[in-house]
Amino acid sequence: MADMTPQVPQGRQLIQGYGGGGFRIAGEAYTSSVIVMPDQTLPWQVTSFDDISITGLAPLMHENTGVEVLLIGCGARMGMPRTDIRDALKAFSIVPEWMDTGAACRTFNVLLAEDRAVAAALIAVD
Repeated sequence: MADMTPQVPQGRQLIQGYGGGGFRIAGEAYTSSVIVMPDQTLPWQVTSFDDISITGLAPLMHENTGVEVLLIGCGARMGMPRTDIRDALKAFSIVPEWMDTGAACRTFNVLLAEDRAVAAALIAVD
């Protein structure tokens, strides 16, 4: 049987699990929504799609992040892309991709394994 586990460099924030209101990332448990970057995970004070704001995404909006793609995990279901957030991220050359949280977790791991400049803002799901 072939091992399907993505191979990522040491210290990267591989998402190992989600659900039950939290995440397991790089061996650590998180009991809320999170912003995940290749080298760190931050708590994100968002519990629903309507809570997503430019202010809440501020940790990603500066030149030092190097993020090119932001996966936005909208919860159990994908929400409609928001132009205000798209426009704010565009100023930092970040492209947002809106999807449900599960899809965002899986996509993040694939892009992380490919050493892409990716981050994910993930709403915790049950």
